[in-house]
Amino acid sequence: MPHITLVRHGQANTHARDEASYDRLSELGHRQARWLGRHMRDTGDRFQRVYSGTMQRHVETAEGIDCGPAAHYDARLNEIAYFELSQLMEEQHGLEIPTEREGFVEHLPQVLRAWQEGRIEGAGESYADFNARVESVMAEIAAGEGRALVVTSGGLIGLVLRQTLNLDVAGWSQVCLAIMNTSVHRWQMVLGRPLLVQFNGVPHLETPERHFAQTHL
Repeated sequence: MPHITLVRHGQANTHARDEASYDRLSELGHRQARWLGRHMRDTGDRFQRVYSGTMQRHVETAEGIDCGPAAHYDARLNEIAYFELSQLMEEQHGLEIPTEREGFVEHLPQVLRAWQEGRIEGAGESYADFNARVESVMAEIAAGEGRALVVTSGGLIGLVLRQTLNLDVAGWSQVCLAIMNTSVHRWQMVLGRPLLVQFNGVPHLETPERHFAQTHL
């Protein structure tokens, strides 16, 4: 039975205000990835296939986990350009970009809804194109043999959850906000359809001395 494990990248540059500056792991992000890889090896969690997005934070996370064969890098696993979308929303619709995480509870669904409805002009990628590329790459991974590990980003994991559970924009936003760095999400293919069997697991960060490393940004 095909089995797919999606992992969000480690903590990135939390002080960034643009796509390029965000796209690298912090020192803690590197540690989170190494801890996850060690946990997987210690518990016998083996993978016959490894996939990763091509963003620097994806590559660094996959290298830190180091749990299986060499990764196959695929740009279809890359994140949405949320900084870009947020800046366009502010310019075109007056929606201010939050400075605290709590502000994204209201901000994220407004941005995603406007993007889905085609109300953000000049976006580099449409929602329809994002949805299509994620469906495409996940279908290819699901069709492969053996257990697959996929390193990607929270927005993409959230979209796979949306596709699996038929979530609306509000639900998609909520799961995206909940997804922690280096969290583990698992699907099994049953009768050709994905069945969610684990969401947002961080077993490598559950001991008291690692609670500080349970990060979202």
